[in-house]
Amino acid sequence: MGKTVRIRILRQDGAKNPGRWDVFEVQHWEKMNVISCLMEIQKSPVTVESNAVEPPAWEAACLEEVCGACTMNINGRVRQACTALIEELCEEVAGVYQLTLEPMKKFPLVRDLVVDRSRMFNSLIKVKAWVPIDGSFDRGMAPPQDDSIRKLRYKLSECMTCGCCLEACPQVNDESRFVGPQAIGQALLFNLHPVGQSLQGDRLDYLSSEEGVTNCGNAQNCVKACPKGVPLTTAIAQINRETTVHGIKSWFGISG
Repeated sequence: MGKTVRIRILRQDGAKNPGRWDVFEVQHWEKMNVISCLMEIQKSPVTVESNAVEPPAWEAACLEEVCGACTMNINGRVRQACTALIEELCEEVAGVYQLTLEPMKKFPLVRDLVVDRSRMFNSLIKVKAWVPIDGSFDRGMAPPQDDSIRKLRYKLSECMTCGCCLEACPQVNDESRFVGPQAIGQALLFNLHPVGQSLQGDRLDYLSSEEGVTNCGNAQNCVKACPKGVPLTTAIAQINRETTVHGIKSWFGISG
């Protein structure tokens, strides 16, 4: 019969409804990932107790760790389901791989493994994570930029708003208004942009507030959890310096 994957999934029809665990079992094949397991369950959603149930709800889009939609807690660790290979992350006992899936806890639950990540997109609005250009036209050659800054900006731009950093951050909780590392990284990305710098003051004003960078506890969980290796702790340190200088200049009425 070959090996199988036993999947425990935390099910919940909504944030106000009680949760339950459903256990499924599917045949295993080489290089199988978590999304493959969920797709197999979807074909025949019958638990190991032979109960026919609704198929679990989950999200996926790109299937190549670019969109961030399939983020969930897999065997106790937040990550993308599309690149989570069964052989690499699951314990095998007597030919059975053990897999546990749970939704992220730092976001409002929609259903089963689906959460609402709107807070992250709203945070991008708060830090004005864009280049302020009115219309599309030729502005000429961009100013030259130091190669080290260009490389940093490229790494920061790889953020896919997946939610891993917020899920791993102990400062992101019901008792804190901390915006989280993702928005801070994107603020730095656009502060380093030759045209995006025009909104730097607005970004630093926001990041000096109660929701801003001073609420970071320097746990550094975010950079460990980030699947793209975005230098979040570097961004937090640099924004921390920038908000300090910005505050001093504001105190003395110095512009720029």
